[in-house]
Amino acid sequence: MTSAKRRASPAIGALFVLLWSTGFIGAKFGLPYADPLTFLALRVALVATLLLAVSWLTQAPWPRSAKAWWHMAIAGLLMQCGYLGGVFCALAHGLSAGVVALIVGLQPLLTAAAAAPLLNERTTPKQWAGLVLGLVGVGLVLSRNVGPAMSGAGIALALTALFSITAGTLYQKRFGAAMDFRTGGVIQYAASALVLLPLAVLFEPMHIEWSLPFVFALTWLALVLSIGAIGLLYWLIRRGRATQVSSLFYLTPPVTALLAYACFGETLTPLAIAGMAIAVTGVAMVNR
Repeated sequence: MTSAKRRASPAIGALFVLLWSTGFIGAKFGLPYADPLTFLALRVALVATLLLAVSWLTQAPWPRSAKAWWHMAIAGLLMQCGYLGGVFCALAHGLSAGVVALIVGLQPLLTAAAAAPLLNERTTPKQWAGLVLGLVGVGLVLSRNVGPAMSGAGIALALTALFSITAGTLYQKRFGAAMDFRTGGVIQYAASALVLLPLAVLFEPMHIEWSLPFVFALTWLALVLSIGAIGLLYWLIRRGRATQVSSLFYLTPPVTALLAYACFGETLTPLAIAGMAIAVTGVAMVNR
């Protein structure tokens, strides 16, 4: 990696964390107005259409082999259907946002454990300590929001989200690091739409209330999250180690808490502020 790219990586990482954290705010705005799978199916279909237009206008290169198309589709299904579908449906089954976030927060540890045999990446003892410290910080940030509601279906869906985002990160690093995000994104989001739409038809009334907050949330999640944040995530995956990139997810709950404080007036306890500092320290230990 050139020195310019090394200097750009921390800034790109910070921007990714900020944009990714707004996804929870966008979901809070939009989910009251639409069923979760219906919301996701509409979102990924919109993104696939937008990226198709961008690919055509910019004459972006398409994959040359069927195997490359297949790899991109699998990575997209893991990242979009498995992860986002699992999170949204776990919330719909009554699991609190804090519990879902804590379960999904195990992702950096799982990624580090799997990166050695799958990607030949070595995690040092100091990085392992940073990963554990980051998880402790996330737990402190979310401690006030962990409610008693615990359903078996909700936990299973949250675990599905956890394993999907872990597998998606590793799969993208292994098989899709060199993909062009414009055409690769079309394949990934179109494949996700083809899976999510039948699921929405089967399991939901497909209710949508076309209100201003819903349109804003849909637009924000499509443009800022699915194109902006995911594009930055793939850029980081291409240029960094999977463990280091995954550790950035520890910063999402602290940044989300700050955004919720600014947007909704939610309180920040001293314990949460201490957790933010611990999480940042843990991520710094992993990425130094």
